[in-house]
Amino acid sequence: MKIAILSRNPKLYSTRRLVEACRTRGHEARVFDVLRCYMNITSHRPSIHYKGEHLSGFDAVIPRIGASVTSYGTAVLRQFEMMGVYPLNESVAISRARDKLRALQLLSRKGIGLPVTGFAHKPDDIADLIEMVGGTPLVIKLLEGSQGMGVVLAETHNAAKSVIESFLGLKASVLVQEFVKEAGGSDIRCLIVGDKVVAAIKRQARAGEFRANLHRGGEAMLVKITPEERSTAVRAAQTMGLNVAGVDILRSNHGPLVLEVNSSPGLEGIERASDKDIAGMIVEFTEKFARTGRTRTRGSG
Repeated sequence: MKIAILSRNPKLYSTRRLVEACRTRGHEARVFDVLRCYMNITSHRPSIHYKGEHLSGFDAVIPRIGASVTSYGTAVLRQFEMMGVYPLNESVAISRARDKLRALQLLSRKGIGLPVTGFAHKPDDIADLIEMVGGTPLVIKLLEGSQGMGVVLAETHNAAKSVIESFLGLKASVLVQEFVKEAGGSDIRCLIVGDKVVAAIKRQARAGEFRANLHRGGEAMLVKITPEERSTAVRAAQTMGLNVAGVDILRSNHGPLVLEVNSSPGLEGIERASDKDIAGMIVEFTEKFARTGRTRTRGSG
């Protein structure tokens, strides 16, 4: 098979591993910087060009689209879909997961456990918003944030009010969520391939930090998850319509709560902690379903 990998940086661990896994299984893999792709949008022969080359003959595309280039990246991926190329994760599913508010609303509609979350536009509503999520301490998140950036823990009412006012004053969209104290500064990253959790790690925040992201210095260790956690993670990925996803879960006193569904989960921390060939599993899944020529999006919303 001929597989395109959309990634801004071919030297990243996840990208390198996917290329290696493709080649190990006898496939041709090429990495394309999504921002250097440009498109001819036409009714009969949609095409993609890259640095003067017309891209054609690809069987599948594996998107590794960063949050900062979601809009253009999904447009390029959509063009591959229009050309009949099988996408590991479809453009609409990636867009769904990247819009944190939309994702939470879709998960809520499916009855999936979530932290109590508030969203507002006007500073006049801040006091009621804080009360709505159970008061302080609480977590404030920028809708556009990723890898733990744009996430603030406000421990007092005045601090929460000040941070929310500041964000809204900058015309930023923010979510306000309950702080789940019993999680103890840890979360669980479940890596989904198809309809299975293929690996799960517990990420523990370093001392003095509440964000467990590995990019923020968190530590990763293998963890045994419960059947309820496994089911919650798979349902969350399926609600977004993602074939491959990283689902972040908090352990609370009232069951697993989904924090986020990541459409381009990093492989380094989870492969090293689990000692599993997750890149190989992803390529195996791609290989299996690309041959069916499926390009229609599953799910809705």
